[in-house]
Amino acid sequence: MAERMVHITKDALKKLTYGDWHHRVLTKHYQHVLAFIFAVKNINENLKVLPNITLGFRIHDKYSGKWTYHTTMELFSPVNRLIPNYKCDTKDNVISVIGALYPKISLDMSHILAVYKVPQFVYSSLPKMEKKTQIISLYEMVPNQEHWYKGICLLLSHFRWTWIGVLVKEDEIEGFQQNIMSMFSQYMVCVEFLEKLKPFFISTIFDEIKQLLEVYEAIMNSKTNAVIVYDQNVLLLRVLLYLPQMEEVFTKPKAKVWILVSELDLASYIFQRGWDMQVLHGALSFAAYSNEVPGFQTFIRNRNHLFVKEDLFVREVWEQTFGCDYPTSSVNEDSICTGEERLESLPAALFEMSMTGHSYSIYNSVSAVGYALHDMQSSLQKYRLLKKGGKLYFQDQQPWKLHYYLKKVSFNNSAGDVISFDMNRKLLVGFDIINWIIFPNQSLHRRKVGKLDPWAPQEKMLMINDNAITWHSSINQIIPTSVCSVSCHPGYFKQKQEEKPPCCYDCIVCPEGKWSGLNDAEDCSGCKEDQYASKDKTSCIPKRVTSLTYEEPLGIVLTIVALSFFLFTAMIFGIFLKHHHTPIVKANNRDLTYILLISLQLCFLCSLQFLFRPGVIICLFRQITFGLIFSVAVSCILAKTIIVVLAFLATKPGSRMKKWVGKQLATFIVLSCSLVQAVICILWLAKTPPFPDADMMSVTEEIILECNEGSVFMFYCILSYMGFLAAASFIVAFLARKLPSTFNEAKLITFSMLVFCSVWLAFIPAYLSTKGKYVVAVEIFSILASSAGLLSCIFLPKCYIILLKPELNQRELLTQRKY
Repeated sequence: MAERMVHITKDALKKLTYGDWHHRVLTKHYQHVLAFIFAVKNINENLKVLPNITLGFRIHDKYSGKWTYHTTMELFSPVNRLIPNYKCDTKDNVISVIGALYPKISLDMSHILAVYKVPQFVYSSLPKMEKKTQIISLYEMVPNQEHWYKGICLLLSHFRWTWIGVLVKEDEIEGFQQNIMSMFSQYMVCVEFLEKLKPFFISTIFDEIKQLLEVYEAIMNSKTNAVIVYDQNVLLLRVLLYLPQMEEVFTKPKAKVWILVSELDLASYIFQRGWDMQVLHGALSFAAYSNEVPGFQTFIRNRNHLFVKEDLFVREVWEQTFGCDYPTSSVNEDSICTGEERLESLPAALFEMSMTGHSYSIYNSVSAVGYALHDMQSSLQKYRLLKKGGKLYFQDQQPWKLHYYLKKVSFNNSAGDVISFDMNRKLLVGFDIINWIIFPNQSLHRRKVGKLDPWAPQEKMLMINDNAITWHSSINQIIPTSVCSVSCHPGYFKQKQEEKPPCCYDCIVCPEGKWSGLNDAEDCSGCKEDQYASKDKTSCIPKRVTSLTYEEPLGIVLTIVALSFFLFTAMIFGIFLKHHHTPIVKANNRDLTYILLISLQLCFLCSLQFLFRPGVIICLFRQITFGLIFSVAVSCILAKTIIVVLAFLATKPGSRMKKWVGKQLATFIVLSCSLVQAVICILWLAKTPPFPDADMMSVTEEIILECNEGSVFMFYCILSYMGFLAAASFIVAFLARKLPSTFNEAKLITFSMLVFCSVWLAFIPAYLSTKGKYVVAVEIFSILASSAGLLSCIFLPKCYIILLKPELNQRELLTQRKY
């Protein structure tokens, strides 16, 4: 039966050295040794894996430095002698090495093992190495530190902890800043304080208390509730939190969420047994993925630990843990260890019965070696590459040949997990997220509350069951918060506070027209043109599409007013037609009077086209018809005024003005003045005609359907020309207001033009300052008001005479009275 050797190297967790202070910490990690022995035992008992082959092992426990290299070289030397490359016992061949717990020691070992191409299984997180410096003999059983850094950031992001504190071991602060501090900015995480944990000596411990008190005050006075502890043991952290029991402190202890480096962080020491661990209740840590291996706890319970001679660690474990003396001839029988002591009776801070992440990685490492050897043996049997006396000498195979089979190995371990490596010799495994629950009796329970899968997509890399987490009893929140500033609700955005980190900000209400629908929005967003921001600035609401039409109240009122004035004008026109033979109707050109009345009727009617929904036809002609009709009306008034002046001049003896007084002049004036306005309208239509448009900006909550004038200049040209005609009529009428004539219309025209000009002068500022559909209402009102002014000032006095004072409507009065 051949025997192969698997070596596991444990670093000096056996010693805790701070100057002259030495304490053993092996108890907590004794499980690693038992897991290794259990794994080898399972492989040897499984005849389907390695029939006729027995795995042997040797366990070394050395600290870092030169002892690491010394111990590694012993693997290639005869037993108990350091003569590298000389092996006289072929049955004691090294085929693989498992270790170590600390990354630095693992890398130191790899420098030698890589030369011999011996597979090395590492169950600690290694720092990321460049391709040039990667060691081809390393097999990583847990994700490297880069994934742990990413996991910390994802954990902080998951709980929205953006304001944190950090405690770093003094000799690791540079690496921490290089590796993880730069990642915090990507996840908008700010560090409130970064404190060093300095090692202290027992001889100067009281001098070091001052420094620890400063750190304690910084932690307890901080605003943050989440503190990362970047140290592979919690000796200093527990001393720090025990200070209120040792010294008078001015700041009361506050509950914090401690985020620990790994599962080692709660390793307890013998001298700390009586210290309260409740301050660490609710802590979170990342641990190498583990699963419960069937039979492991039974193996621990049934093993006669104390009397296994090959177990060189059990003596220290028993003496440290149970406070008894290892049985020898020189010890007192009263304090002797009996072997009846049970590891399962120890608190979890000293020893755990459930397989931890590191123990599980060791178990998988041994299993991987066993299955790879199985594949190698099957290959040798199949092809019979080496024969001697009809037998295959498996022990002659060199360890470097095992790499080929390790790269391809894939199997289900006893826990049901698939074990295989990727092309970079990394085990496809992630981290467990552990919630540490510490009961009042100081017993400890590790609860898995999530996992980190480095190979999953970004959004599924971290999975956490928030409801499974137990927080410190002093934290009265479902999930603790750790922020510099409270979260900004939707409708607000963050504004950075001056001279403070970006995590400190003020919440400012979104400006008018903008919104934010998320918490902690960096800026507010503008709504689309057809939407507007709600009152609370949290969403966009579609704008109402509106326009001034005859269907809404204001439109109905304007329609009634326009039709009323139209009917009233028609009634006056009827009165004038009925009394067309009377002098007051005949005076001052009866035909112009009829044309003026018809124009005013059309003016009232043309206002109605502004109450139709804007369309191509409506937009093209409503301003044009308004301009032309009003030009005809004002032209008639101008013609009447000129005729009054000419008629007076014609009555003078020897005047030549008689030939100018007649219908031809009136017709010429009306046609010529109207033709100029028609030319302006044609140029407008030819160059930039009006078109249907939607005004989305004038009114916040509405989209106003309107007619875009196309050219504002041409629109004001029409108004200006109308103003010119009105001004000319006003001036001429004002000058002729005192001419002797019973039916002199100059006074009436003066007042009508004064009203007309006043209305349209007021229209311009009102038109420019009004928004939305009320712009149309202003224009309709101006049309109705100016038309009503002309109608009232010119025709109501005449109607009064016709209907109520017929005695004044006599031809004789044209020369006898001054009216």
